[in-house]
Amino acid sequence: MVVPSGSLGSWEWRTIVGNMFPLLVVLSIIVLAAGITLESAEELLERFAILAVMVPTMVDMGGNLGAILSSRLSTRFHLGTTELDPRDRVLWANVLAILALAATIFTALAFGAYLIGLVLFDGPIGLATLLFISLVSGMSVAVIAVVFSFATTYVSYRLGIDPDDTTIPVVTNVVDVFGMVIFIGVSWLVLF
Repeated sequence: MVVPSGSLGSWEWRTIVGNMFPLLVVLSIIVLAAGITLESAEELLERFAILAVMVPTMVDMGGNLGAILSSRLSTRFHLGTTELDPRDRVLWANVLAILALAATIFTALAFGAYLIGLVLFDGPIGLATLLFISLVSGMSVAVIAVVFSFATTYVSYRLGIDPDDTTIPVVTNVVDVFGMVIFIGVSWLVLF
């Protein structure tokens, strides 16, 4: 089956590179902000080393949650089973599933970090504090992931760009930046 080059299903390399190259350049610049945020938080992360252990999981899980939702939305667009109608119960079920998964993951992250802190760092941060930091940061990142998943999927689809090509890079990179900023900000506010 030959797919027209301008359609959403185009596998022509020129279309994919033409759509993705500028996007990836912009996203690379945006992700530098996460690195700058991490660099500016050096004092916080040295004083409370367990937070440095939490950073990769915090940032990675937010992007993964967004990628899951983006994939589900893209599939529904390709199948023609959604118009992003606010009355669509399946859309709301997906959002609630992502938020429930986020609550579970970020609770587990706090408990895991606490146990690691007891073994490796003499537990300088209490469980309640780690749980608060993890859940506030993580749920905030999950909400941002949901918003950007919907926005990126919808905009890509409306522009005639395959959402499979754009949603995951955009969502994971934007959530990485917001995840880092939110996690560092919440940690700073709670601990100082």
